[in-house]
Amino acid sequence: MLIIKDLEVKAEDKVIIKNFNLEINTGEIHVLMGRNGTGKSTICKAILKHPDYQIVKGSISFLGKDLKDLDTTMISRLGIFLLSQNPVEVQGITNAEVLRNALSEKNNERVDIFKFNKRLNEVCEMINLPKSFVHRDVNFNMSGGEKKKNELLHLFMLEPKLIILDEINSGLDVDAIKTVGLALRKYYEIYKPAILIVTHHADILEYFDDYKVHVMDKGEITLSGDKSLAQTILTTGFGASAVAEDLENE
Repeated sequence: MLIIKDLEVKAEDKVIIKNFNLEINTGEIHVLMGRNGTGKSTICKAILKHPDYQIVKGSISFLGKDLKDLDTTMISRLGIFLLSQNPVEVQGITNAEVLRNALSEKNNERVDIFKFNKRLNEVCEMINLPKSFVHRDVNFNMSGGEKKKNELLHLFMLEPKLIILDEINSGLDVDAIKTVGLALRKYYEIYKPAILIVTHHADILEYFDDYKVHVMDKGEITLSGDKSLAQTILTTGFGASAVAEDLENE
């Protein structure tokens, strides 16, 4: 579904990502782990074509389409959803207004208001979100936990094929992590999307049964493995040599 080949990304003339390669198939969950500043979030921004990040070389393709000449809106329409660690606040526009227009753009047809409102209510109940959120401005005057839950409303309404979670556990307490984790697992069980999880913690991973783990260091993947690698990292830290030695001794 997603193929990234030999990617190099710069920001303000500084190379952040280099020699980055990753393939994610439909239904697969991949986890990018690493210390702060290793380029994990840059990968997310590069996929969605953030204007501050320049792809110097390499390629990113999604469902067989090269994303090189597509802007963020076009890429989103293909079915990619980014849930960032700091969701943007949009004052003066409600969730209902944004979602109604987004669905109209996505499906290229007029939204049936009755079906739309019914689905909004179903999703709010499904993810344990107060229905009042539907009429609140997008992420405005919300706590960190409320913003992440609010983004889940958009996720379930837009039904993307690839979900990118950029440090989703940032700023969440234990209860909020559980709420978000259970909602994401429910979405995965229903729609079987591909998921890319960017994190340096393992708490959100408890809600998924099987996934592949990649360790990033200095802008590239230095080690890959199955879910056991995440637990090893918690024990040894992110040093690639330490992790590799620990795996050899298992």
